[in-house]
Amino acid sequence: MLCQNCGKHEATTHIKSVVNGEYTQLHLCTDCAGKLGYGDVFSGFGFDLGDFFGNFFSKPKTMLSSTKTERCEKCGMSFEEIVKSGKIGCAGCYEKFYEMLLPSIRRIHGKTQHNGKTASVVESAEEIKEKTKEEIIEELKAEMQTAIEEQNFERAAEIRDRIKELEAE
Repeated sequence: MLCQNCGKHEATTHIKSVVNGEYTQLHLCTDCAGKLGYGDVFSGFGFDLGDFFGNFFSKPKTMLSSTKTERCEKCGMSFEEIVKSGKIGCAGCYEKFYEMLLPSIRRIHGKTQHNGKTASVVESAEEIKEKTKEEIIEELKAEMQTAIEEQNFERAAEIRDRIKELEAE
């Protein structure tokens, strides 16, 4: 989304306001937000959040010897600016500076890969074949109800479709 003020740069600041019951949204690039007085939300709290997060990013040795500054194609930020401000410009920055950001992300989060949910009981293929179709449908209905209670509606829809397949057979 482009900045509503200049129409040239990627909008990175999104301001929502309700005045006298009227809801408005404003999407601005970093430069226009600063010019219009929409600075850092955390300023005035006694610490600089940019300095805090900036300490997590370290300049790699390859960047010290480089004379050409690489910039993100979408928002125009350089890695040095990210390090200085402690803020990533846009989603494109993650792609452009992936190798340089990876050590900092690992330091902050510990892992870079999400493991996801795992089944608590894994049934063998033989155990599944021994069950009757009605038993499997009843287990799937219980699993679907659990998914609905957990508000995991995508999983519930998958289970519902599987139940319909079994009932159609």
